[in-house]
Amino acid sequence: GSYDESLVDTELQAYLGNSPSRRIRRLRRLSPEERQRETETEALIALSLGFPIDALLPAEEAILADADAAAPNDYIVVRNHILASWRADPRVPLPRARVLETVASSYDHLVAAAHGFLTREGHVNFGVSAAFPASSPADALQAPAASVLVIGAGLAGLAAARQLLRFGLRVLVLEGRARPGGRVYTSRLGGGQAAVELGGSVITGIHANPLGVLARQLGIPLHKVRDRCPLYHTDGRTVGTRLDRSIDLVFNTLLDHATRLREALKEAAEGISLGEGIERLRRLYNVAKSEEEREVLDWHLANLEFSNAGCLSELSLAHWDQDDQFEMGGDHCFLAGGNSRLVHALCDGVPVLYEKTVKRIEHGVDGVSITVEGGQVFQADMALCTVPLGVLKRGSIVFDPELPENKLGAIQRLGFGLLNKVAMVFPSVFWDEEIDTFGCLNKESSKRGEFFLFYSYHTVSGGAVLVALVAGEAALEFEKVDPVVTLHRVLGILRGIYGPKGITVPDPIQSACTRWGSDPLCCGSYSHIRVGSSGTDYDILAESVSEDRLFFAGEATNRAYPATMHGALLSGLREASRILRASQSRVDSDHKKYALQKSLRPPDGILEDLFTEPDLEFSRFSFVFSSMTPDDPQSMGLLRITLENPHLEGDQKDQEPAAEKEAHQKAFHLYAAISREQANQLQLAGDDDRGRLELLCKDLSVKLMGYDSTCDTGNSLILSIQSAQKARKRLRCPKDFKF
Repeated sequence: GSYDESLVDTELQAYLGNSPSRRIRRLRRLSPEERQRETETEALIALSLGFPIDALLPAEEAILADADAAAPNDYIVVRNHILASWRADPRVPLPRARVLETVASSYDHLVAAAHGFLTREGHVNFGVSAAFPASSPADALQAPAASVLVIGAGLAGLAAARQLLRFGLRVLVLEGRARPGGRVYTSRLGGGQAAVELGGSVITGIHANPLGVLARQLGIPLHKVRDRCPLYHTDGRTVGTRLDRSIDLVFNTLLDHATRLREALKEAAEGISLGEGIERLRRLYNVAKSEEEREVLDWHLANLEFSNAGCLSELSLAHWDQDDQFEMGGDHCFLAGGNSRLVHALCDGVPVLYEKTVKRIEHGVDGVSITVEGGQVFQADMALCTVPLGVLKRGSIVFDPELPENKLGAIQRLGFGLLNKVAMVFPSVFWDEEIDTFGCLNKESSKRGEFFLFYSYHTVSGGAVLVALVAGEAALEFEKVDPVVTLHRVLGILRGIYGPKGITVPDPIQSACTRWGSDPLCCGSYSHIRVGSSGTDYDILAESVSEDRLFFAGEATNRAYPATMHGALLSGLREASRILRASQSRVDSDHKKYALQKSLRPPDGILEDLFTEPDLEFSRFSFVFSSMTPDDPQSMGLLRITLENPHLEGDQKDQEPAAEKEAHQKAFHLYAAISREQANQLQLAGDDDRGRLELLCKDLSVKLMGYDSTCDTGNSLILSIQSAQKARKRLRCPKDFKF
């Protein structure tokens, strides 16, 4: 059945409430015990997103004052609250002002630090809905921005490009294919009726998964991959439950003993493959002796090779599972209509040039120059390389100067394996509609990965689709065989399974065979840790070169989530943040190249201009708001309180009109950031200005500032109000159009 990812956050929505105002009222009447439970829930959500419960990330330590970093508990609670608040409804942005409404004013500086960090690093306020367009906000500083070339329009490249555009940088994506997505490729077969995943297909673990966030933003349903996976012999017999369970136990026990073996061997384990370790243990414990038992164990080993896109004879015994501790929790899911829906949503608003295969990357302290096939050259301040590890291994891109030795070593040491598929669209579903997967045993161990597993996509694809997987050694041999011969082999297996059951297996309407290893734009499927490698090599591959001019992203640069679609996406968000920091650092140190204003303060006199036509005014209080609809209760704005200049003498109050004007110009003003809802509260508070000030400062905890402090701290808000006022004037005075 359909899987509603929003159900995962039912608990969150229950305690956050349906509106900010109700949330505020509810917080005020929570008991200490209820507050503690909410804090614990938010901590668990943060943990699922990769944050430690009781410690700071290294990047967080750098943004905090020494006192806060030394005693970080308050910051951690605030950070977890922001993460949980946004994940409760990621369809809309979570502005800092809304967070401030739910946190005591004494923690305003921690809210500013945490909200800025989480937004910049892509942990909150990212995505593909209309609320997150691929363009900088209207109130962003209008200054010359750094230029970035992104190589590759896969999930990593598109996520980075989209984020960089939102940061205000200039971005262009170069893609070698005629389509976006890279190794995520949804083909339309069966006359265009059926969506078939020929590349990345399963969202592995929905809890905290950013792909689940994108699906929620787009309103796309997810289908849980059901657990039941029957195994069949080639003659159609179903593997008995007792045998299935016993060998499953044997397989997992062998993996447990392999873990103990590497712990005992210590450094000696670095040179041993996982396959060698498992086989030695199998012989030592004398398990899976019969032919039938061996076939079932071979199926589990083939499944392990599928998970790692590599032969067990190549996987490192010491480090093959180093990323297990970071695995996303929750169900594995299919996306209705295919993963290309996410790809195309990520593309929206992002400038991409297709069929631009990069052949040469020149990089240095002055910038980057990229040459594509045909000789066309593109230049920019920085570049992000997201090409697959297989392309780097093949050396089809020339780097000038050559990449550092440690990076070349990591490229050589890491493994990049192969997984292939045969996708078939049938006239109707002839298999069990209540399952999403089934397996088939092979009598030859060397061919254990050949069509060992079938995925059924009839629930999400719009057609009767079966996909047969080919892993391990069989995936390498697969690319040497004619597709027609391959299809007949697959149909022979299916007819061997279902024929004895009296079921006729029809010829498919259409089929497709992948050749990811022969594809020059990927040269394989996804990465794994080969003998002699370790998780450190993923980190090395992620390092930038040429003093932060050339950056790297992709699943093979993500130590925590390699070989996954979400790992690729997260690496793109990670590098977008790094590129932003590099560009800002360069702005500060290179004024010749980026002729930005010496000061980020607004120009003199801007506050006087803003309050020429206030949106709301009574007594000494004037208000201007940043929204196109200034009566929106959530609209943020500025309050100006006009006071008599304390330095004016008493007899100056009774003067001629001209003198009165001069005295008015010498009036003393105080300012504060305030929401429309708070402004309304002040208006309804009566006619006593002293009472209004008490309400403002004590009950609403609003801080009053002078002119200079307001300009120094409120630059973004001031510019957004100015932009909103200009937009309203344009709407009031439409231009005359001639037809």
